[in-house]
Amino acid sequence: MRKHLLIIGFVWPEPKSSAAGSRMMQLIETFKSENYNITFASPCAKSNNAFNLESIGVTQTSIELNHTSFDDFIAELNPSVVLFDRFMMEEQFGWRVTEQCPNALRLLDTEDLHGLRKGRQLAFKDNKPFNKAYLFNDTAKREIASIYRCDLSLIISEAEMEILQRDFNVDKSLLLYLPFMIDAISENALIKFPAFEDRNHFITVGNFLHPPNYNAILYLKETIWPLIRKQLQKAEMHIYGAYASQKVNQLHNEKQGFFVKGFAEDVNDVMQKAKVCLAPIRFGAGLKGKLVDAMKNGTPCVTTAIGAEGMYGDLEINGFVENTPELFANKAVALYKDETLWNIKQQKGFDVINKRFSKKAHQNMLLNTINSASKNLKNHRFHNFTGQMLQHQSMQSTKFMSKWISEKNKNE
Repeated sequence: MRKHLLIIGFVWPEPKSSAAGSRMMQLIETFKSENYNITFASPCAKSNNAFNLESIGVTQTSIELNHTSFDDFIAELNPSVVLFDRFMMEEQFGWRVTEQCPNALRLLDTEDLHGLRKGRQLAFKDNKPFNKAYLFNDTAKREIASIYRCDLSLIISEAEMEILQRDFNVDKSLLLYLPFMIDAISENALIKFPAFEDRNHFITVGNFLHPPNYNAILYLKETIWPLIRKQLQKAEMHIYGAYASQKVNQLHNEKQGFFVKGFAEDVNDVMQKAKVCLAPIRFGAGLKGKLVDAMKNGTPCVTTAIGAEGMYGDLEINGFVENTPELFANKAVALYKDETLWNIKQQKGFDVINKRFSKKAHQNMLLNTINSASKNLKNHRFHNFTGQMLQHQSMQSTKFMSKWISEKNKNE
């Protein structure tokens, strides 16, 4: 009998728009390789950029928040595994899954730690050092509670694994390190990439709805790009990303060589045409999709410590990590002008992709961990007392608020 996976999506996957969309497609591919029946359900409206999941054999279903119709839906579906896409979906639907399908394995894909990202953003806004006072915010409290209520949480960064265990004392048995899962770059692929002399200009890529991305672009425009432009007067900065608002488009200035290009239909194509990727990220969490895209396409980069977090492990970066505008700009210019340096850094990126983000190795780890947890689910949950406590009715504020809204809607 084929196993059935239900994914409850915060949004419909948009792999061309965001790293989160690419991550979801990697997860779907992994479960398909194990011959799961897959249903993807979301309460979110679809955008034009949403991937057509039915084209790869995944059933698509719209679901409602705070509505008992979900209870009937999931009871009939009776999945063996339920994957929550971000903690907000677990808050909304987790208790219903627990009541209707108590034997289903509950997985949480955090994407990145929202509480960590929120805390860093608050510290940045206050112009103060990030510390536990910022880390222990209300978003983090909700997110950690969700992690405890689930049987297993997928954590995209080793740095976030450490934070969860060190600062929040989450037991390792509830966590699985699962970064991006990427095909190895073969020798044949390497020789097809455009060479140093065939590439031009600087590039950055990112979904403009994501606050760290907009902040980085503004930082580029106002502080870093003028420093680069002084040394490279004919160079151009190309900005790509989905959902460019008016405030983003207003940054476009041809005289300054700063071009807001908007949505990239094929990120690999635009990344391979560029000479250097710039990612001056000042707050955020998780792994940075733009840096993965740069490495995959042989484009050296300059980023910050926040951008590099969790990306490279013990391996050398495919460029430089700099946190001051002057050093950032100087390293960007050096990469742009020095072919020997550029070639060395390009190879470092290929090494990182092949050694740290191996699709096969991480797919096997995920599937083996799920199979083991499913077989020992009762014992696994027995040892998660905090999770049991949070499932107790006295702690179920989200559940009872949802029930109240459901009843209220019936009477309107």
